[in-house]
Formats: sequence, C-alpha cells, structure tokens
Amino acid sequence: MENSEGVKIESTVVTEEPLISALDIALFVVIITVAYFWYFKRDKQSSSSEKKPYTIQPSSLSSIEQTSNSSFIKKLKSTGRSLVVFYGSQTGTAEEFAGRIAKEGARYKMKGMVADPEECDMADLVEMKEIQKSLAIFCIATYGEGDPTDNAMDFYEWLQNGDADLEGLNYAVFGLGNKTYEHYNEIAIYIDQRLEELGATRVHEIGLGDDDANIEDDFVSWKEKLWESVCSHYGIEETGEESNIRQYKLVDCSEVLPERIFSGEISRLKSYENQRFPFDVKNPYLSKIAVNRELHKSGDRSCMHIEFDIDGSKMRYDTGDHVAVYPKNSSELVDKIGELLNADLDAVFSLLNTDEESSKKHPFPCPCTYRTALTYYLDITSNPRTHIMKELIEYASDPKDQEKLKLMASSTPEGKKEFHEWILRDNRNIVHILEDLPSVKPDLDHLCELLPRLQCRYYSISSSPKVYPKSIHITAVLVNYTTPTNRVNKGVATNLLAQLIPTDDELPQPTIPIYIRRSQFRLPPKSQTPIIMIGPGTGLAPFRGFIQERDYARKEGREIGEMVLYFGCRKKDEDFIYENELQEYVANGTLTKLHLAFSRDQPEKKYVTHLLEQNADELWNIIGEKSGHLYVCGDARSMAKDVHSIIVKVVMEKGQMTNSQALNYVKKMEQQKRYSADVWS
Repeated sequence: MENSEGVKIESTVVTEEPLISALDIALFVVIITVAYFWYFKRDKQSSSSEKKPYTIQPSSLSSIEQTSNSSFIKKLKSTGRSLVVFYGSQTGTAEEFAGRIAKEGARYKMKGMVADPEECDMADLVEMKEIQKSLAIFCIATYGEGDPTDNAMDFYEWLQNGDADLEGLNYAVFGLGNKTYEHYNEIAIYIDQRLEELGATRVHEIGLGDDDANIEDDFVSWKEKLWESVCSHYGIEETGEESNIRQYKLVDCSEVLPERIFSGEISRLKSYENQRFPFDVKNPYLSKIAVNRELHKSGDRSCMHIEFDIDGSKMRYDTGDHVAVYPKNSSELVDKIGELLNADLDAVFSLLNTDEESSKKHPFPCPCTYRTALTYYLDITSNPRTHIMKELIEYASDPKDQEKLKLMASSTPEGKKEFHEWILRDNRNIVHILEDLPSVKPDLDHLCELLPRLQCRYYSISSSPKVYPKSIHITAVLVNYTTPTNRVNKGVATNLLAQLIPTDDELPQPTIPIYIRRSQFRLPPKSQTPIIMIGPGTGLAPFRGFIQERDYARKEGREIGEMVLYFGCRKKDEDFIYENELQEYVANGTLTKLHLAFSRDQPEKKYVTHLLEQNADELWNIIGEKSGHLYVCGDARSMAKDVHSIIVKVVMEKGQMTNSQALNYVKKMEQQKRYSADVWS
C-alpha cells in the first residue's frame, strides 16, 4: 500500500517539476525504507512461524491437516496396515479402549491404527475391501439421552442418511454405556445393525460395556473373544508376542524456552493469557468466581452455591444447559507421586508418538513439566484399568509385587476377582498402588503415557440467562469419602471449587476454566404450558433456573402455566437448599405447589417418590388432561427409575390403560419432549 501511494506522489511531482528536487529524493528514500522493512519483517515472521518448536494443538488439526489426513484408507495402504479402530468418545474411555485394541493387533499380524471419525472421511469405508484381510472396529459410547458423542455425530448422521454399499467391509462393534440410563448403548447397537444393513460383514458379535458395573471386565472379556473370532474368520493364529510396546517416546525439552512450555492450557499455548472467542471444549473461558457460599445450614456435609462471572466473554447459555469445569489435581497427590518415584517434577519433557502417521502427536499438550502433566492433564484419582497393571509388572523388583500385578492383569476368574476387590472395592488410585506395592517404580514418562486424561466435570446450570445474563450459577455437593483402606478420597473438582473463595474487590479473584455444553433439557416453548419438576437434593439445580425464567415472564405480564415442584432432602433445618427463594416463589404465585419430603425428620423415611404416589390425581391432571411437561433431575440409579415406574402406574390407573398402553403413552411423552430427564449415576 505504501508503494502504491508513493508512485502516485512521485508521478505528480515529476509532472510539475522536470528536475529532481530534494523533496523527491526524501520521498523516494522514505518509500524504499518502508518497503524494505515491510518485506523483511513479513519474511521474518513467516520464517519464525515455520520454525516454532512444540506449537501443538493435540485436540485439533488445522484445516490443511484435516484435508490431507481425512483419508484413513490412504494411510492404511501407505503404511501396510489392515486394522483401523474408530472411537466415539466423550470422556476418553472409548479412545483408550481403541488404542488397546490397535496395539494388540500386532499379536495377530494385523498392524493397527486408531482413528477419530470426526477427522476422517467415513465414506472411505467402501474402499476397505481393497485391503486384504482388513478389519474396522468401532468403540462407541452412547452419551446423554441416547445421543452419539460429539466426535461421532457426523458419522452417525452419515449412516442414517446414506446408502453406501459396504459389502466387503469386515467389522466389529464395542459399545460403552450405563444400564442406569434408559438408552443403554443405543448408538453402538444402531451402528452395529446399520453396518450390517448396508452390506458389511460382522466378524464378531457386538459387545456392550456397562459403566455402572465393571466396564473394564466387559471390555476385556469381549476383546478376548473378538480375537478368537478374528483368527477363525481370517484363518490366522496368534504370534504370542507381547504387545508392551511404547506408543510414545520421551523427548528431553530442558532447552526449550519458558514461553514455549505448556502450563495447563487445554490446547492453545498461552490461551489463558490471550483469551479468544468462541469458547468450547478445546478453548475454555477462564472465568472469575464471583460468589461461593454454603447452602447447608448445619451438619457435616457441604453444598456450595457458586457463580461464574462471564461478563465480557460473549458466552451465552440457555436455561437447562450444563457448564463444564476443568479441574486440577491436588498438589498433595502430585507431590506424593514425585516422592514415591524419586522424580524431578519440574523437569520439562515431551511425549512424541512413535507412529508418524498418527494425527495425535502427543497424549496431552507438550512440552510441559511433569508437575503440570500430573496436575492438569492426567487422571491420578480414578481406579486404573487392567492394562496399567500389566505395564507396571516390569517395574516391580519384589517378586510378590510382580505376582500380584500379573494376577490382576490376567483374565482368569482369580485375576478378575483380585482386581475387583483390591482395585475397585478398595477404591485404589495410582498413588495408593505405588504406596502399597513399594517395589513398583515405573519411569515417570511411561506412567504419564499410561494414565488417562483428566476430564472436565459437568454441572447443571442453576440460573436463567433472562435473570443472570452475566453469570452462570451451579449447585455442587462437596465430595469426600473414606475408602475401605481408611484413606480419604476427595472429589477433584468440588474440592478445588471449595478453595476458590472470592476476596475483596481490590484483590485478584480466583479463576477456573469453563465452557457451556448445550442440553435438550428445556422449558416448553409456551410459558402457559403446565410443568411438574422432580428434583431431590442438587437435582433442584436446573429447576431453580426454570422457576427464575417463569418468574421473569410473570413479571413481564405474560401468562404462565402451573409449576409444581417436588423437592426432597434429609432434614429441613440442615440441607433444605434455597428454602427462602422457593418460599418466595410460592408466595408470589410463580410456583403453584411445593411438595417437600424430608427423609430423616420422622421415624419412617419419606422420599419424593412417596409424595408422587400420593398425588396421582394432580400428576395425571397435568400430564394427561392438560398435556403438561414432566422433568426429572438427580440420581439415575434409583430415584429416576422409581419415578418412571410411578408415572407408568399413574398413567395406567388414571388414564384407564393397560400396562402396555401406559408404557407407550410415556414413551410418546419422551419422544414429544414432554418427559425429560437430566440424571447422573
């Protein structure tokens, strides 16, 4: 631009004066100088951007990389592989299982590759038949109310809407679900059936993992039979070679400049210092804690009301959405690992994938210190799975410790029993294992490779954006419990949140990374539609937002329908949360009825389910005669199931239907979004 303007100026001057003046010379020098600096500065920036070391985004690929890496078929062919394992994962478990299967493929002369369907052109499945003895395995989780995970959504829709000819494709499916939820493994079951409908050949029957029981046991049992079927189908035999081969290699990064080292960012380096909208799972917003107050009036338990400040973030949420909170592990546990392994936690390192074709170059943001990895990126508080037991065997110097690990890593009945009792029942995490098997001293970089990623925690938002557009409220119970080995386990997120207490305005406020996850848990479009809300304990959270929104509409002069709330807790004078707010909503007419159950305020325990049974007429009047909506929030394992049974019973009796008709009626309510659940196990 400077050059263009300079030429015009010079041309004008020459026309007016035939001789070169001092002004001409001065202008020319300025133009040349500006052009020189502009050109070489741009070139320098371009070069420096190409030479930036360790600028990684492990959770995403650039648009160029996505285009070049989208053909998994080309990768399989160019690297001599015949096995591809796709994963649909929301918390990382399905991805972990996929990695274990791909790794074991080597034992059966099937070189494997793990693939994220979101980064692949899944239409290439039609070309799998071109690869001799090829196999596609799908480890697929079902999420929410029978939904595909975010990264499997496009693949799911492609299967639904497409009619590709998949004849010649050999496949197997393992589903990850939870039996406490109604739509148990729905997505995996659909994918398994749909692939067969499109002409693919099922090599092994679908496996259904239940996270409410022992999903590790389900997976291991299915995987063993899978390889038997694979051997039979392809006429191959197991080589017997162990597959304890490192997926990542250690890189010493002690010379890397401090500004190039990750310090807890999820994806983009220095993203917390330089925040950029939009905010999501890969780019969370560093929110200030505006309010953190105790809701319980007495007793030894704690329930926190927390408000995240989102003013200026451009973030928007709807009533009923969830907020994801990124926690960090306690420094006490992190330091303990360093002490047990005699490791320098402040050493800077990187783990680089030994598979050059993999789009996932690092297991977590690298380079970083071991302290950062153990604090922000790795799950050190959950129960380790059996493959970690297997990998730890080589690091045990005591034969007794070796034998114990071998037993727990095995798939024998005795091994499964020992793993269930010593790991699951006694609730041991990796720190406890290293404490109780003192001769086990794994290399810290290998341990970092083995441990799963630390996941964000989701909370139902307990506010309405109509009333609180600049803040997000949550209601969270502090999690602390004693294990059978007399250790105190602490909830990672809630114990961190309990420490984040706002200070005086002059001082920096505590912060935590968050993002908003959309939900289908929504108020009816019309404010006149009557609703029933059932939410004991912290299940009240989303209904606080519902009530706020209806109250806002009432104050605007709009007509609002009946709002009936069922709430329960242990004792009225102890854990009746938001009592004053609820009583005020009853007084002003927003909340039509408030049914309360205090389970321990009388000799016989009373729960919200008892009140529902007593109020069958009211229940049918709203959901049957007035076509109202019904919402349930809370424990999926017992409360939500009991509520469902009561609803079916009420519909059957008051609607004069058979059991089959009542079940169909309730099913139709769910399909019409008139019966919604926001539950957890």
